[in-house]
Amino acid sequence: MFVSRVKHKSPDIILLGIVFLIILLGLFALASAATVGDANRISQQILLGLVPGIFLGILLFKTPLNIIQKWSPYLLFLNILLVGMIFLPGFSEPIRGGSRWLHLGQLSFQPSEFLKLTFILYVVSWLVARGEQRGKNKSLPPTKTLLPFVIVSGIIGALLINQPDLSTLGVILFSGFVVYFTARTPLWHTVLLAAGSSALFFLFIKFSSYRWERISSLFNVDISPLSSTYHIRQAFIAIGSGGFFGLGLGMSRQKFGFLPFPATDSVFAIIGEEMGFIGATLIIFLFLAFFWRGFLIAKDNKNNFARLLAIGISTWIFTQTAINIGVMLGLFPFTGIPLPFISYGKSHLIAELAAVGILLNASCYKKK
Repeated sequence: MFVSRVKHKSPDIILLGIVFLIILLGLFALASAATVGDANRISQQILLGLVPGIFLGILLFKTPLNIIQKWSPYLLFLNILLVGMIFLPGFSEPIRGGSRWLHLGQLSFQPSEFLKLTFILYVVSWLVARGEQRGKNKSLPPTKTLLPFVIVSGIIGALLINQPDLSTLGVILFSGFVVYFTARTPLWHTVLLAAGSSALFFLFIKFSSYRWERISSLFNVDISPLSSTYHIRQAFIAIGSGGFFGLGLGMSRQKFGFLPFPATDSVFAIIGEEMGFIGATLIIFLFLAFFWRGFLIAKDNKNNFARLLAIGISTWIFTQTAINIGVMLGLFPFTGIPLPFISYGKSHLIAELAAVGILLNASCYKKK
């Protein structure tokens, strides 16, 4: 049932180098963007995000994949409990219109960020187990494949919608759908999942005035320049003023009270303003290279668990990147999705570095 450990001499060094460059460039951008407001943000990002993330990534790289596979359901269960604790009195407080942070004494973090990883781990381990059962029983019913996926997705969906955090839910479910599809499950399962989730997302957007206003603003950024379209307009100004070579590190003008959340949601716009077209293109190229290396890890893998892990993690990072950058370019409505490895935020950085550790672990497996 569990994967064997047949390793290369070393992990994917190119992938490791790509992540290192993204983080390095991100720290430069964050140091500049974080000069507004909290001057300690860069040190917090390093000490409370980067260092724990690297430690956890190394730990998961060293952990045999069969152990990770065995513990995946328990990790998801624990993560769901932590997300649920947000709704209990005394464990959270509303920030920017939502309750997403869990406070445990001096420890404060976003458990939903870790759901992106634990959900992928659970879905992959569960699909691998079901795949082996299917090999013994070709007529494995949907109640043992599709229904459990829908139930777990529904529980996570109910928790995140009530935070509310629809964008994070979208990233989680899309990554899960891609894994489900590539696990050689019946095509009608994926079609049904995609149709059902799309209908539900439409209803949640349609009957939520602020979400619908954000969607409408994509088609006319001038309809409400001081409210729903303000963020997009300021991002356009920041990226446009950067030109080809940028204004130089630390020279952003939009971060001084014009562009909302310059160190978190809008850090790509600051990169475009200070590093110009060259810097923004380099960041996009590095993320595309990350996805390509993840695809190669999946393509060249000898076991299902490692292969599906590579697909799930690569899809998650790529989707989140595409949404964050797409928002700054006016392709998607505004969301609170961070730019992986770069945006200020300890929780998402730790989760992403943990995922990199697992991805590097998966890259150590090869076909005979």
